[in-house]
Amino acid sequence: MDLTTTYMGLTLKHPIVPSSSPLSDSVSKIRRLEDAGAAAVVMYSLFEEQINQESHVLDHYLSYGAESYGEALSYFPDLERYNVGPEEYLELIRQAKEAVDIPIIGSLNGISSGGWIEYARKIQEAGADGLELNLYYIPTEPNITCEEMENAYLQVVKDVRKSVTIPIAVKVGPFFSAFANMAQRFADAGADALVLFNRFYQPDFDLENLEVVPHLVLSDSDELRLRLHWVAILYGRVRADYAITGGVHTHEDVLKGLMAGAKVTMMASELLRNGIGRISEVLDEMVRWMEEHEYESVEQMQGSMSQINVADPAAFERGNYMRVLQSWRMDPTGTLLG
Repeated sequence: MDLTTTYMGLTLKHPIVPSSSPLSDSVSKIRRLEDAGAAAVVMYSLFEEQINQESHVLDHYLSYGAESYGEALSYFPDLERYNVGPEEYLELIRQAKEAVDIPIIGSLNGISSGGWIEYARKIQEAGADGLELNLYYIPTEPNITCEEMENAYLQVVKDVRKSVTIPIAVKVGPFFSAFANMAQRFADAGADALVLFNRFYQPDFDLENLEVVPHLVLSDSDELRLRLHWVAILYGRVRADYAITGGVHTHEDVLKGLMAGAKVTMMASELLRNGIGRISEVLDEMVRWMEEHEYESVEQMQGSMSQINVADPAAFERGNYMRVLQSWRMDPTGTLLG
């Protein structure tokens, strides 16, 4: 059974990779991930706010609206206390590369080029095998247009691409009016891979204390469908490797991701909830399924259920919308029939 896959030029022993999370914030944890069977590790993110807290542009975005409601100040963490600083992050990459044999992928989180170019280069110099750009910004200003935001995203990718030679993956959310076009533009800007999709963590309200509070909800397998939908549509049409992140919990989730066209499937919530031993368990279950269904390799199934390879491509588009709606009927008593 050949489980190897290639992801943005890196040869991996199999397609299960821990995504960016607190699981990679120390050398000992990264060693444990390797021992548990991880094919590679995406480091937790180094945030732009940590790189350049004095930036006037960032200060504007971070403080906008804070003068209106005191509660707004609690939207953002105390960056001095968040995780480790930039230099410690680089040292962790150096130590991780010495400690393990699997690829280490750095992660930067932000929106503007600024210090990104410098730290992208430093992450490369620290020994990272690749770099994931986690483009996480929610435009709340009514005067900011979609065109401005898209151009800002693309400029970051172009600037970082010019500054490093290691492969780059771009991790984004699904909230673009024409995502297929944006995917193509990311690839044209220099992205070797697209990571679909970022999960936007939304705050909640504490009604008793009238405070805005963080609210972390781990993913479940139901979130996978949006990722399958877009990877299956883009596979073979936009020249980039694809990683699915968000909703990967079981061997079936991994298999579906591969058949949609992903080169790797990334886990975080499953490992946080049930332990890193789930990597080897899911991998064993995946191998058993492949043997039962007479697959010889991961490559054999990659993209086999993508839009370009299925008999009914409209199943990925609007044609399936009407079919789904019509599949639900009511009997005379008002009971829904599947």
